[in-house]
Amino acid sequence: MLKFVSNKGGGSPVDIETAILAGYAPDGGLYVPEELPQVTSDQLEKWRGLSYKGLAFEILSLYIDRSIVSADDLRTIIDKAYDTFEKEEVIPIPKLQSRDDTYVMELFYGSTLSFKDVGLSFLCNLVDFFLARKKERLSIIVATTGDTGPAAASYIAGKSTLDAWVLYPKGLITEEQERQMTTLHHGNVHPVGVYNCEDGGDDLDLVISSLYANLEFKERVNLSSVNSINWGRIMIQTVHYFYGYLQVADRVREEVSMCVPSGAFGNLCAGGIARKMGLPVKYYIIANNKNECLHRIFSEGVFSKEPIHETVSSAIDILIPMNFWRFLYFCVEKDASKIKMWTEQFESTGKVEFDEETFNSYKQGFLSNSVTDEATLGIIKEIYESESYLLDPHTAVAVAVLNKMRSQIGNHKVICLATAHPSKFPNVMQQALGRDYLPIEATHPSIETAKRKCQKGFTIDHEYLEEGLLDAMSYQWEQSQKDA
Repeated sequence: MLKFVSNKGGGSPVDIETAILAGYAPDGGLYVPEELPQVTSDQLEKWRGLSYKGLAFEILSLYIDRSIVSADDLRTIIDKAYDTFEKEEVIPIPKLQSRDDTYVMELFYGSTLSFKDVGLSFLCNLVDFFLARKKERLSIIVATTGDTGPAAASYIAGKSTLDAWVLYPKGLITEEQERQMTTLHHGNVHPVGVYNCEDGGDDLDLVISSLYANLEFKERVNLSSVNSINWGRIMIQTVHYFYGYLQVADRVREEVSMCVPSGAFGNLCAGGIARKMGLPVKYYIIANNKNECLHRIFSEGVFSKEPIHETVSSAIDILIPMNFWRFLYFCVEKDASKIKMWTEQFESTGKVEFDEETFNSYKQGFLSNSVTDEATLGIIKEIYESESYLLDPHTAVAVAVLNKMRSQIGNHKVICLATAHPSKFPNVMQQALGRDYLPIEATHPSIETAKRKCQKGFTIDHEYLEEGLLDAMSYQWEQSQKDA
């Protein structure tokens, strides 16, 4: 049976159920498999004709032992997760007509119109399956810069095994994203808008880390997370990389690259792991906005926290890409002592400069660049006017970076990952297109419906967030136990 360990080296190996229900490892590290399953060219050839759900079953079966989840149960969980998506194929991959060999992987057909639905629809249903079997309940806490929170809230809503505490920096996400959380009337969903987050979502992550370190509280409310710190999110996100490659490549081993709008490195961590499993992607192109946290890591070998910039691609306004540490573990021969040393150095100094050997190891097969808001807005307008295809601002970051790097990459197929529906960013769409009304492509019925619903939720100043959560979460847990 495949076991999972902390990338910081603490604790004992655990099974996948334990790793997923816990979120963080006991030492504060991130769970990783002891060994990554390997996929051969023959396997890839056999998978070429599979649907997304069929491929998900094959890849997830490499990680989830049949003694933990039977084949029938796994298929049921996958069906429950993806049968609600708008598109039968789950993830369409159209070709841009105004670009040679450029495709868009549309990851936004779930309930909240973002790529986070692809991971959280499965993970929340898997967690619910585990908890129902154990007759237990979890308090789930999630920090969001726009898309994770709505997806987590949506897929947890109404589940008797889970309470969702969804933290977001008030005023730093769109009203549309906020309403996707605050208009859910289910009693187990608790949105928390936090004022005065100078470093955006990173401020929220620090408070969550502190709550996890409070072992008495963590155990009392059975605290866990479905943020991308949870191995389940990374595991399921490997699937869309395999799926995208197999849909676009005419033959196994054909050169195909992927360009990914990036902030916390959760999505790209999954891509990097997929390649280490055997997916023959030529380049992963890391597309950053002005914040450039990953561009610094992959071009300079420096992991540092710089002042945050608010951009039109707000969901990737990230300073600390936590999942980079998970990927790095596999690049340094699984030396957990190094990961522990570097993370402690970053926590104490705010900066890590990697040695040349480490830098060369993790950057292999990755390219990176960043673009301005002006370039992001310009590419939205250009693509829409040339082919009536509307990019959201994060997908536009990917296409704009690809524009800058096409000559370096060479002439082969590139898939740009489209991470959200443009209807979630109406003000940016109007700004990019230079009009005071929205084209039909920038609207969606669920967004329009949410505008007419009452909102609920907590608000609090960041200064008092930890104290406030200790109080509110404790009270809610006590009530849920009385109702059980």
